[in-house]
Amino acid sequence: MPAWTCPQCGRQFGRNKQSHECAPAMTLDEYFSTGPERERPIFEAVMGYLDGLGPVHVEPVSVGIFLKNPRKFAELRPMQNWVAISFSLTRTARHRTIVRKVMPYNGRYFHVANITEPNDLHDGIGDLLIEAYQEVAER
Repeated sequence: MPAWTCPQCGRQFGRNKQSHECAPAMTLDEYFSTGPERERPIFEAVMGYLDGLGPVHVEPVSVGIFLKNPRKFAELRPMQNWVAISFSLTRTARHRTIVRKVMPYNGRYFHVANITEPNDLHDGIGDLLIEAYQEVAER
């Protein structure tokens, strides 16, 4: 799946010799041992939507969890009262949990959804994550 694995930190990237902060990823158990309890159920709900689509590389790092195939297609970052799920699409999407301004960049649109519980994924955000996965897999 990955185009390149950094020989120093062992992290996987979609581009050869991609610039990054060279620090090894954590295990999921290490990551979830320090965060708020709401994070793991939201992560598991996200993974439930992606189940069966194909390979998903899960990379827990200090700032959150990166989801890759082989390029990053989504990011989960813990906030004070929610988990911010960011993803990009070739179009602008609207949803009640997308409260930040959608930012265009090089023909893609970056979205951030504020998710407070797993059920927030069931009325459209989960489908947008599937779309983000599929778009990255096709590139």
